Amino acid sequence: MKKMFLMGRSEAGKTSLTQALKGEELHYIKTQYTYSEDDTIDSPGEYAESKRFSVGLACFSFEADVVAIVQSADEPFSLFCDSSRSFIQRPLIGIITKIDSPYANIPMVRQWLINIGCERIFLINNVTREGVDELLEYLEEDEPHVTLEQAMFKQSLGLNEWDPLPEGVEYPEEIRDAR
Repeated sequence: MKKMFLMGRSEAGKTSLTQALKGEELHYIKTQYTYSEDDTIDSPGEYAESKRFSVGLACFSFEADVVAIVQSADEPFSLFCDSSRSFIQRPLIGIITKIDSPYANIPMVRQWLINIGCERIFLINNVTREGVDELLEYLEEDEPHVTLEQAMFKQSLGLNEWDPLPEGVEYPEEIRDAR
């Protein structure tokens, strides 16, 4: 299973999401420090809310296989700008929580996550567990093995190591079957 790093504003639903992913009963816990257990890294919302602490988000992202920006569907604004993707060297997904809120504006929050550069977006209700299974399936998907030479070739094309090669493009023969 991929190790996922959660970042987002306080009360966006990051800790509740970790409980929902484990099948636990939801209970409020204020995240006081970055907590890494099992396959999830949960960070305090203050890291995303303060320029002084935000560098910690970049550092912790290197410990994960995938980075998830968590935003509730009733957010009045986004903490993350369009260039936020530039410091993350991992696949980036978006998770929209609290989709049942009477103040939810899912299309707006989805657009924010698209603008940030999220490759996939999941709609989650931590209470009813709606969308949790889809996220778990994504986390359980195996990443293809890529050698250093193959990663460097992809980078020369302007791709990330996890991006597929464009249609019609193949690895050079000397690195094609290297493992």
